[in-house]
Amino acid sequence: MSDTTIRTKPDVVLIGAGIMSATLGILLKELQPDIKIEIFERLDQAAAESSDAWNNAGTGHSAFCELNYTPESADGSIDPKKAISIAESFEVSRQFWAYLVQQNIVGSPEKFIKQIPHISFVWGEKNVEYLKKRFEALQPNPLFADMQFSTDWSQLNQWMPLVMAGRKESDKVAGTSMAIGTDVNFGELTRSMFDHLTKMEGVTMYFNHEVKKLRQNPDKRWRIKITDLATGQKRKSYTKFVFIGAGGGSLPLLEKANIPEGKGFGGFPVSGQWLKCVNPEVIAQHESKVYGKASVGAPPMSVPHIDSRMINGEKELLFGPFAGFSTRFLKNGSYSDLPLSIQTDNIIPMLIAGYKNLPLTKYLIEQVRQSPADRIKALREYVPNAKSKDWVLERAGQRVQVIKKDEKEGGKLEFGTEVITSGDGTLSVLLGASPGASTAVSIMIDVIGRCFKEEMQSPEWQSRIKTAIPSYGKKLNENPELLAEVRKQTQQVLKL
Repeated sequence: MSDTTIRTKPDVVLIGAGIMSATLGILLKELQPDIKIEIFERLDQAAAESSDAWNNAGTGHSAFCELNYTPESADGSIDPKKAISIAESFEVSRQFWAYLVQQNIVGSPEKFIKQIPHISFVWGEKNVEYLKKRFEALQPNPLFADMQFSTDWSQLNQWMPLVMAGRKESDKVAGTSMAIGTDVNFGELTRSMFDHLTKMEGVTMYFNHEVKKLRQNPDKRWRIKITDLATGQKRKSYTKFVFIGAGGGSLPLLEKANIPEGKGFGGFPVSGQWLKCVNPEVIAQHESKVYGKASVGAPPMSVPHIDSRMINGEKELLFGPFAGFSTRFLKNGSYSDLPLSIQTDNIIPMLIAGYKNLPLTKYLIEQVRQSPADRIKALREYVPNAKSKDWVLERAGQRVQVIKKDEKEGGKLEFGTEVITSGDGTLSVLLGASPGASTAVSIMIDVIGRCFKEEMQSPEWQSRIKTAIPSYGKKLNENPELLAEVRKQTQQVLKL
């Protein structure tokens, strides 16, 4: 029987057609125009999982309103470091997106980004005190200099009338607002980037193609076995560099790659749901992203927010997300994903992390058991006058939180984005969730720095990266004048 396997030798293989692969692909083609890239996606379109507008928060996570990036320490102090780092990364993303618009790589910016205030809102004496301390820790930093804090009912009502309607003026409430916040449709942006990328010479994209195996040969090249799910056609791709950005599908592929750096990693899947408003009159009353405090034991992706969004040209209003538990690693995944991911090298870290996060397990069980009345009750904490007939339940995305070995604790559950790179720089794998998409450009520049070390140091690549990202190599929070210049330029180009 003749072998009908198709064999190719690209320079780079990208697995997963989300915002991460799109960003890395465009960056590499800008840095080295003759590079040959193959992209494999198991679904029939790009950005259909974590990058899709209905499957992620779309905040443009810039740490303006997400309180989980500024936790309160035991001594009552607030450390602003993580929030500053995320805000820096988001400014880098904005610069790159502005460059893409200027170069006609993506079309009209109004389709994927718009300006909208980012508001943090809390109630109760203790929470009001926390928000004031958070404001005092962040506002002196140039990145957060425009932040406003208020406990004044009329000011808060001006910022978010839908949230304040039905509250007593005597209630202990507080809010902070950043008027320069944004709403980003990462699905739209990702598809625009891939549309351009696939028209470039040397780039081929394959939908309905699933990576079955990957193994490193003695010559350091990776041999990847792929199956066309529609026709059954087999392919083998031999490449010098692989990036796995397959959302929840990344962990099983990391395990198949069998690199020492990937040992001990596990995943804990968390599903999500939104309450979606279906009353146009209510939708019209809200024009901001209002984030509150997460419940005790809740994962960061479950920070409640009442969120005005633009999705596929329509104004939408969402509340949630409500967390849940599923053994799937992807929204379109299999219930066997979690059991099959448990191996001898990660079972102990997973058991220890599970034991140490019992409040999270309890929280998820409570969330799964919620009735429609329970969800409306949670919504009314943010929208006191909400009527149940105006809201319907929508399924949101699936996230896999990272579990990894920890020398002190044995196993640790990580809430965030984790990049695992092989020692020889031939393989890079992205695991985890928020802030993810919003910081994609910084993450992918870091991947290029690790995996294309020599090329990245060359004058040509340095010059090209600085053209795309003017602040490259500088800290914007330490350069207020450069920050002001960069923000002004990106606001103009992105029509914010």
